[in-house]
Amino acid sequence: MAINFVCISPGFPETNEHFCRHLAGAGVRVLGIGDSDYHELSEGLRGDLAEYYRVDNLEDYAQVHKATAFLTFRHGQIGWVESFNEYWLETDARLRTDFNVTSGHKLDLLPAIKSKRAMKPVYARAGVPTARQIEVTTVAAAQEFTSEVGFPVIVKPEVGVGATSTQRIDDEDDLVAFFGQVPAGRFVMEEFLEGDIYSFDAILDAEGEPVFEAATRWPPSIMNVVLQGLDLTYRVLDEVPAQLRERGRATAKAFGMRNRFVHLEFFKLDRARPGLAEQGEFVGLEVNMRPAGGFTLDMLNHARSADVYQIYTDLVTGRDTGAAAKAAVDPKICVYAGRRDLRRYRYSRDELLARYEGAFIRHRRNPAMMVPQMGDEFFLLRADSEAAADEFVADALALAGDVA
Repeated sequence: MAINFVCISPGFPETNEHFCRHLAGAGVRVLGIGDSDYHELSEGLRGDLAEYYRVDNLEDYAQVHKATAFLTFRHGQIGWVESFNEYWLETDARLRTDFNVTSGHKLDLLPAIKSKRAMKPVYARAGVPTARQIEVTTVAAAQEFTSEVGFPVIVKPEVGVGATSTQRIDDEDDLVAFFGQVPAGRFVMEEFLEGDIYSFDAILDAEGEPVFEAATRWPPSIMNVVLQGLDLTYRVLDEVPAQLRERGRATAKAFGMRNRFVHLEFFKLDRARPGLAEQGEFVGLEVNMRPAGGFTLDMLNHARSADVYQIYTDLVTGRDTGAAAKAAVDPKICVYAGRRDLRRYRYSRDELLARYEGAFIRHRRNPAMMVPQMGDEFFLLRADSEAAADEFVADALALAGDVA
């Protein structure tokens, strides 16, 4: 009997089409629910979907529930529900709960994933240090907190995705000003940590054990990249640092995650924080129970000569095609370098492509919605060493007039 897999928003983001193609190719019955017209889906995706149910609004859970009920009536018990997207995390969990889908987390696990207060005890059970935090209540409580951890501090919504409504408070004047116009809703205040951001990217099996894992090093602040129009570069590493692997696995286990991608973010502290962690330690930052965004899945594939879509498909089908074992052979570094049209660079596009001929994986323009974070165009390169990766980034982002 075919496995019924409901994919929420199968046409967006682009990576969802890759998941649908691999699943359908393995004999999984892929059932799509989305708000795009059927004819707007790509020809390849239409061929991969056994059925597609269009709703007027994916935000309306009643419509999505009705669609899932119809697909269940047509095809039988649903085995999997996934959107592979943080935005639809609650929708996925509600559908699994309402339709008794046992392959992934249900509503009971959602508070610890979404709430910045509720996730702290889970990190603690995992033995993973995190930034100290209080709930925003009074000026006096905040002043007591800042006397302990110092300035700056970060204020952010207690429940929220991304950097929306996040503020940095640098001193006592900022603190008093913030409490003079506190936004509506619940907020938390955290100590400000400095260091490189790493992610532990993994695919977990039914027992919560990683069948694939990798490490990605990110810029310290995507928010600064957007607000200041900086060039973005990040990389998938050839090895997972030992402590990052240990703490990434412990975090995923403590949150009860299984049968899915996880993208877990950590700070690698650039200086010791008394009472928290030593310099060079990995401190928990954020849990994301979905694949990394942007082109990171492609970068994982290139760094590992792998196919993460097939590794995930093997989890769903219970078959072993050897995709996971292949991904552990001969790891390399994959580097992303994004450039902006408003800048003049030392090397033109053609000069850069010629300079690194043979090492380039891809060059293309970014879609408009990704430009603020990712740049107008990007280059992906596979490197044998950190030194080679650093050299490429320096050449790719050097501005005209920079001293060589």
